[in-house]
Parts: sequence; C-alpha cells; structure tokens
Amino acid sequence: MTLGSPGRASLRLVPQPAPRPTVRQARTVGAVELLPGVVRCALMDLSGAVLRRGEASFSPVTAAPTQVRDALLEAAEVCFAEDTPLGIGVAAAGLVDPDAGVIIELNDAPALRGFRVTEQLRRTFDVPVHVEHRARLQVLGDRWFGPGRGRTGFASVSTGEVLGVGLLHNGELLAPPGGRSGAHMTVAGSDRTCTCGARGCWKTVASTRWLRERVAGTGLPATLAALAAADDAEAAAVVDEYAENLALGLLNVQQMFAPGLFVLHGEAREGGDAFRDAVQRRLRADSSWSPTAELPTVVVSTALVDDVALFGGAGLVLSRQ
Repeated sequence: MTLGSPGRASLRLVPQPAPRPTVRQARTVGAVELLPGVVRCALMDLSGAVLRRGEASFSPVTAAPTQVRDALLEAAEVCFAEDTPLGIGVAAAGLVDPDAGVIIELNDAPALRGFRVTEQLRRTFDVPVHVEHRARLQVLGDRWFGPGRGRTGFASVSTGEVLGVGLLHNGELLAPPGGRSGAHMTVAGSDRTCTCGARGCWKTVASTRWLRERVAGTGLPATLAALAAADDAEAAAVVDEYAENLALGLLNVQQMFAPGLFVLHGEAREGGDAFRDAVQRRLRADSSWSPTAELPTVVVSTALVDDVALFGGAGLVLSRQ
C-alpha cells in the first residue's frame, strides 16, 4: 500500500517477515547425535522432555559427503522443520573443531572428514548451531539429567562402536574442546593396530569391533547381549575379557582423577549385572591402594532410550545461549 498525494514522496508499507524466535519466545531446544553410520535427532522442551525424534542412516565406509548431508537433513527436518528451536547442539564422534563447526576426523567414517555440520544445519534451519565432542557433551547430559546430578566429579563412559570418557572433576569438564576422549590412550601391546594408525589403543581391545574379531570363527554370537544371555562357559569368558579390557582404560582415569563414579552407556548396557560387576570388581581391585580416593562404583544407564548425548547437545545450546 502507498500513502501520499501526487507530486509528493510516497511511503510504501512493505510486509515484514515474522521475526525468528528470541530466547524468551523459544520453548524448545534441538539436539543431534552424529555417529559412524547413523544420525539421531531430538526436539526437546526446556526441561529435557523429548517431543519429537528423527533418525537416518548412511554407510560409514562407502558414503559420500553428500549422502551424509542428506541423512543429517532427513533426520533433522522431522524434528526442526515445523518447530523452530532456540538452537541446535550437535554431539559428534571423532575429533571436532567447535569454533569452526567442523568434524576434523572420524576414522570409522571417512566421509565425515572435514564435514561442516554446523553450516549445513544453520543454513537449513536458520538457528544457532554448536558442535562438540560426544564424550564431553555426554558427561553434561549425565550431570543435568542422569546419575551425575549433584556430584562435582564422575566419569561418563560411551561403549560399543564408539568408545570414550567424559570427565567432570571439581565441577569442571576436563579435556580440551573438540576431542581426546581416551579411546586412543595406549593400554595394550603393539600387536594391535588402531584405525588411527597407532598401536595398542584402548579402542582396539574394548569396542564392538574387538568383540566381533574375538568371536569370529568360534561359533559364538557376536553381540554382548547374546553372549551375556548364553548358558555357556566360553561365552562367559568372552564377556569377562571384554569387561577387563574396558576396565583397562577406566583404571587410567581412576588413577589420575579418582572420579569415584563411572556411568556406562551404549553396548555395556547389554551385558547385564555380570558385565557391570566385572568392570567394577577390576576397578576396585586395582584402586584399593589409595587411602583417600572414593572407592569406584560402576552404574549402567537404565533409561529405556539412551539419550545422554542428545541431552548434552541440548545443554550445550542452553549454556551458549
């Protein structure tokens, strides 16, 4: 519409786009978990209740970067296309650059090398996007919503295809931003070569890949859940060996920082009480020398759906905003 009279300057009223939600207006937070082969997304309210979920997969070995992008947006659009969140927090495996919003390297998914995850999401949804290493965010999820509530120190452990530890010490997150989750600490002999090229990494003896290689040709099932459920002495021995291997890395953490509490997520949940007990037994046996440190306790996430990394992504948004 134009206002004014002939010969005089006119004022044209141009319709303005609706403003993006402000911190006060937004009532939801977005979270993304990006792992080798899978993208999980969630839209949450400000209390952490999950309102909507999305998931998509890609081949961690053969996918091109465009296929990773397509999987990311497929899962994200289910959650964020209709409800604009305050922001989106991404929990990513591998080494990341939080400032640049880039996944620097993920050995188990070559297509993610140099992947600009925050740019892809920001361009599509026009909201702030932040990315951090999954283990660092996982410990925040446990601190706010899980067994770490009220504690100033504990360790949150991811197990399975992705291995790592997030550590809270004296109320502060330890480890530099972007990575160093402990998966590549040296715990074994030089006969095992890791996907990173080094030898003896914790990941080579305490991940799902190790489990598959360990039971290959034995006729035993290749999942921890099936091994734990089998009424078989050989299967029980493999479960114990896996627990011992996992405890190797956790012992280094206990020796250095004495977090006292270890919260296991991922594949370890499938091992049942016997697996948890074996990890705790080894930790306590090799930590009893300290007269001052809290005797380590191991608990397993009991949530029906293990959303700790997504909770951490949501917490990242809230802390940044």
